[in-house]
Amino acid sequence: MIIRDKKLFAKGALLMLSFTAVFILIFSPVFPGGVNGLHFSDDLFNKLSKGSSYFIPEVVKSVKPYDGKQVAVDVKMKSPEDVKTAVLLLDKVGAKGEAKGDVVTVTADLGLMLGKVTADADLLYKDDFDKLNAAYGMDGKVAMKGWWTLLNAMIKPLQKNKLIEEASVVNTVNQKAIEPAYNFAGIPAESIGTKIPTVAALLVFYVIYTMWYGYAIFDMFAGMGLSMSKSKIKKEA
Repeated sequence: MIIRDKKLFAKGALLMLSFTAVFILIFSPVFPGGVNGLHFSDDLFNKLSKGSSYFIPEVVKSVKPYDGKQVAVDVKMKSPEDVKTAVLLLDKVGAKGEAKGDVVTVTADLGLMLGKVTADADLLYKDDFDKLNAAYGMDGKVAMKGWWTLLNAMIKPLQKNKLIEEASVVNTVNQKAIEPAYNFAGIPAESIGTKIPTVAALLVFYVIYTMWYGYAIFDMFAGMGLSMSKSKIKKEA
């Protein structure tokens, strides 16, 4: 290796060494809670994501107009276990499910059913596992996954029956109530307003750290006489 500019190469090498030292520090368990930097930032952004994903009050309002709306629809399930779970869940909220093979005939007051499901999703979102488990006599998170599966399977049959708005509100419950509650179960929710300094510091550090590595590489290669430049356009005689 031929070094043509020792001063520039030394600058790049120093940047690379300091970059590596910080990299090792990031992956050391020296952050709050005895975790490394990656886990710390991942945990923080998961908490902030949960805090910004609480749409359940809006879902409650969108479901309410369907109180008293009776629906009867045949829903095809993917497995015998899904059929069994669907019938059990419907019974728990006062609806009716009749199974024939892989098809469950759902008969329910749509508003009341979805209102109960949304309320149970709220319990899961708030990590009230004991109350949710007791309500279903099973793991509450498994129950909510079962509801997601059943409601998702109901959407197309409702659309085929020209119940477009009803299908839409079922999808809303799945996307804005069950999914956030299920995905963030067990994670404490935090507001971005309480973490602005920390988040800003992490974002600024990310930008600086990325440039840090880039300048280290650039200076080392430039010190060895390697650089990026536009090639001259060859003019024809």
